[in-house]
Amino acid sequence: MTNTGVAERPSALRSRLGRLPPWGLVLVIWAASRLLTTTLLATLFAVATRLDWNFASYRSDPNFFTFSGSWDSSFYRQIALHGYPTELPTDSAGNVLPNAWAFLPVFPWLVRGVSALTGLDFYVAGVLVATLFGALAALALYRLLAPRVGPYSALWAVALFCFGPLSFILQAAYAESLFLFCVFAALGLMMNRRYLLMIPFAIVAAFSRPGVLALSLALAIMLLLRWRVRDRMCWSERWAIVAAGLSIAAAGLAWPLVAGAVTGVPDAYLITELSWWTGFVGQAPFVPLTPWFLMAGKYLGSAGIALVLVLAAGFGWWLSRRALHPLRPEAVAYSASYGLYLIAVFLPQQSLFRLLLPLAPLLGDPAIARSKPLRRGLLAGSIALQPIAIVLLWFIGYP
Repeated sequence: MTNTGVAERPSALRSRLGRLPPWGLVLVIWAASRLLTTTLLATLFAVATRLDWNFASYRSDPNFFTFSGSWDSSFYRQIALHGYPTELPTDSAGNVLPNAWAFLPVFPWLVRGVSALTGLDFYVAGVLVATLFGALAALALYRLLAPRVGPYSALWAVALFCFGPLSFILQAAYAESLFLFCVFAALGLMMNRRYLLMIPFAIVAAFSRPGVLALSLALAIMLLLRWRVRDRMCWSERWAIVAAGLSIAAAGLAWPLVAGAVTGVPDAYLITELSWWTGFVGQAPFVPLTPWFLMAGKYLGSAGIALVLVLAAGFGWWLSRRALHPLRPEAVAYSASYGLYLIAVFLPQQSLFRLLLPLAPLLGDPAIARSKPLRRGLLAGSIALQPIAIVLLWFIGYP
């Protein structure tokens, strides 16, 4: 009788879950993933505190929430409390130091508002805001994928997104989850050809984290593709695509102009971003499409150059596979555009894995859901890598 009861409980649970609407299943996945990740974070924080480990990001008042707001979250706090500097900080040689201008304002202003309304500390409010938008990002990801690949593949994509090795960033006091929600929502609207409605989401994304120009390029690709295949578009739809693309491009290019106007240094944003390169490649000028080759060549020589070319070719091959046909053309156009953005402007280092999260729509690849060993292997591997990633990025380096 006892054995029968044990066997019936999982069956009853599956039955209850099967009666949930899709958004309910997504939230169950999200809640389970946050339970796991929070447990891992809390356990490692307690162990590290008891054993007096050195944290990669120092905090004068160490607690779980400041731990969850490690790394560059201190810049978000500075923006929330004091705004942006009118003068760029420099070292004794006159080189610009890392500063708040590398971080965009929507997330810290939003957290400041929540702190003012609730009386919560910045880091507590930051974790709560990030966690809320993480749940919204999971829902937006499901909504954009389900009509294309079906509910089953979409739910697996959400599970891999929520349980990914770096999924802790979705609840840390960082702008990542806010940016992902806005981008997934905008991409979903693009798939439904509701181009003008993309604009508010894209503008919020543009002032949350860099990378929104990929949406603008994807719209340009879609316009070209539809013209090439003689897809009939009324003038209003053409103008909607153009208006959305130009508006998003303008928003994506605005922040360097703001930084230049406030500081009086026209390239204030660029030289601020380059200040993070110094520890990896020294004082290097920015030339588009060269950062990956610069980094790889410095540490791996000609083999590194070849590796970059192989990775770029492999990514292109993946996007061209027939198996991705259900995601075409919008999701593939966006993924190609975002990949080009990373190669064009980003110096690859440990932050690369975090910056790959906007490519999560590719987890809707039907080949993943069709293969039980593959999807289970990816999920198990993601969960196993979480504690490793936490140790590496909280106690050794930065994400």
